[in-house]
Amino acid sequence: MPTTRARAPWIGLLVSLALVAAAFAVPPVLDWQVWPRAPRSLAAGELAPMHGYWQPKLLGPGTLPAIALAVLGWRYAVDLAERLSWRRLLLTSYVVGLAWLLALAFVDGTSGISRVLGDDYEYLRSARAVTDVHALLQTYVERIPYSAPDNWPTHPAGHPPGALLFFVGLVRLGLGGDFAAGLVVTVIAATTALAVMTTLRALGSETMARRAAPFLVLTPAAVFMAVSADALFAAVAAWGLACLALGARSAARGRLVAWSVLAGLLLGCGVMMSYGLPLVGLLAVAVLVLARSWLPLPVAALSALAVVLAFAVGGFTWWSAYPVLNDRYWDGIAADRPASYWMWGNLAALLVCAGPLLGAGLAQAVALRRRADRVVLLLVGAAAGAIVLADLSRMSKAEVERIWLPFVPWLMISTALLPERWRRAGVAAQVVSALLVQQLLYTSW
Repeated sequence: MPTTRARAPWIGLLVSLALVAAAFAVPPVLDWQVWPRAPRSLAAGELAPMHGYWQPKLLGPGTLPAIALAVLGWRYAVDLAERLSWRRLLLTSYVVGLAWLLALAFVDGTSGISRVLGDDYEYLRSARAVTDVHALLQTYVERIPYSAPDNWPTHPAGHPPGALLFFVGLVRLGLGGDFAAGLVVTVIAATTALAVMTTLRALGSETMARRAAPFLVLTPAAVFMAVSADALFAAVAAWGLACLALGARSAARGRLVAWSVLAGLLLGCGVMMSYGLPLVGLLAVAVLVLARSWLPLPVAALSALAVVLAFAVGGFTWWSAYPVLNDRYWDGIAADRPASYWMWGNLAALLVCAGPLLGAGLAQAVALRRRADRVVLLLVGAAAGAIVLADLSRMSKAEVERIWLPFVPWLMISTALLPERWRRAGVAAQVVSALLVQQLLYTSW
């Protein structure tokens, strides 16, 4: 058994690398056309399973700062995560995490922050045109189909209106420029690691939170977090779960109710931002099981329901919109994306996003099973279950390096189960992976 546990991280790492290699190699070798857009085919440089292109870069403004952060992280992250006081650890994690996101984005200059959100398929163009929120909600569903005369662009159509309303709010506050909005999303996205660490500590696993901290902060997912609204969704969901954990572990009734209300409001907002975030419910159940308290459930559930019903009163009903979105999804390019590739290609994209150490961490969790920290094991299992369900739904074919962002940090806490020598070397593997993706690929998110 000890030998099996010692080999598990190696097996997980090798399997992960093999899956990623196969996902990149199979389409060109077997001439599979997995992207339906004819002019921009694999021959033109598009790299499945990533939504991006092969485009090596020279040194950009963010390259040297990113390399410096990578070297410092490899040298000091594991030690600092264990030695710093909790408050200093959270502060340091946020500062380093934000710097890491910005440095990687600025490899492409200021466009690394502004390019994605400024795209016509994203939210800002639509947000700038909104003059009446009530009318927006009342007409939202009818503008989802391709056949609608004034149909929504891809991202507003593919999400509930909570996402678009967030950017409407930024426009009203004078932060609706491409660059300004990108900075806001990045600043919020950098808090996700803190929310996950807070959840672990609230559930009695501060040691695991400290061990996982370097991998939550110096994550390859930062390549996509700084430029994707899905990173905003990830932060909202993570803080909702953190509040739920704090509420479940609160001895005072007032604090329990307050944290539970906040948890429900955040999780409800998450549901109204992404059709995939109801799957966070698996993580919420895991949190309550681990806290051994169901007292926050009715309060949080009613608060989340209040958010959903408030949108319904305004004119948008989630349950009416999703079937319409399903029709639009299958009327578009999704119908031409072969499930025979994307069902497993999506998992390879997850590994590129999360980094190579995810495979080692997951394998270690499976090998340890009953000997592993129960908090880590159950949260990782819930996140993995959410990924599997999303993948099997076939509503997430391609582009998942951003779609998986709400679940990536919860999977990455599996790295806390790795031996110390693995964690020290693993930081290097993670930051090198992030630098390679940023420097060699043009990523669309």
